[in-house]
Amino acid sequence: MRVLGLETTCDETAAAIVRLKPGGGGEILADEVMSQIAEHAAYGGVVPEIAARAHVETLDRLVARAVAKSGVPLAGLDAIAAAAGPGLIGGVLVGLTAGKALAYALNKPLIAVNHLEAHALTARLTDNLPFPYLLLLVSGGHTQLLAVKGVGDYTRLGATVDDAIGEAFDKVAKMLGLPYPGGPQVEEQAQRGDPERFVLPRPMAGRPGADFSLSGLKTAVRLEAERIGALSPQDVADLCASFQAAIVDVVVERTRAGLRLFRAAAGAPTGLVVAGGVAANGAIRRALARLAGETGLRIVTPPHALCADNGAMIAWAGIERLQRGLVDDLSFAGRPRWPLDAGAARALNGKS
Repeated sequence: MRVLGLETTCDETAAAIVRLKPGGGGEILADEVMSQIAEHAAYGGVVPEIAARAHVETLDRLVARAVAKSGVPLAGLDAIAAAAGPGLIGGVLVGLTAGKALAYALNKPLIAVNHLEAHALTARLTDNLPFPYLLLLVSGGHTQLLAVKGVGDYTRLGATVDDAIGEAFDKVAKMLGLPYPGGPQVEEQAQRGDPERFVLPRPMAGRPGADFSLSGLKTAVRLEAERIGALSPQDVADLCASFQAAIVDVVVERTRAGLRLFRAAAGAPTGLVVAGGVAANGAIRRALARLAGETGLRIVTPPHALCADNGAMIAWAGIERLQRGLVDDLSFAGRPRWPLDAGAARALNGKS
């Protein structure tokens, strides 16, 4: 089973071909990604119209490169999977429309993939992790703790009530004068800073449930920066280190709370999966690895390339759904919002 995956939900254009291995898990035959960081850096964030135009200009070339690298002709594919949301709708429509066109022309099944589900299932691509497991999904737009019980079967245990973790990293970087994208810049600065110089809050710590809140922490960094005035390079490094230390503490405490909720509702998870762009942060990875060790959990953190947006995770989600006969017709509409958990999806659609 070999599937082409297309990803265009934000500012990476990606096309990949993945095959299902006989013993489970997947083999990435080709994974082509074109980053748009340079196009958006001058604006300090992603500009939706620029992103959509770049997808249009790039996607067909990436598909051709993926086909050539994999050695699998388009006619030899079993399905076409395209990210259909959530994301910037202009970009979503580029990839989804291309996927529909290929599926129609090749007479292959179309699989409209939820971008978040693709992140949720990446651990099964790389490590063949069995269900159920606890997922911490952390990215520029999402911060969620989910019980992953099966393909299409997700229960949200906690989520951010304001900023996502990646968004908080980017906003702190911007207020400190660091270039875009902010997350890697803050992490780099933190390595040279004193994490104990500034006393910053740990929002939601000890609260019932497993929700996150990051806006107060971000504001606390801004107030400290304003109090200093003209920031020296060491001030910036110390603020970054103190901010990152607070984030790490919050992530560990909230994940521990999510694990308690998981065990109360679904028993023991097979592992803790950390996915999304922020999962590439080394301090967060190390802290969660320690938590996993303390709680006797297996931890799965995908390779850095599979933490960021990529086509391989879309192709793999397509394989998971194709195995279960979950295919879509060509009328499927792109979705700027598309929650994974059924309760939130019903509320979004006005059904609860």
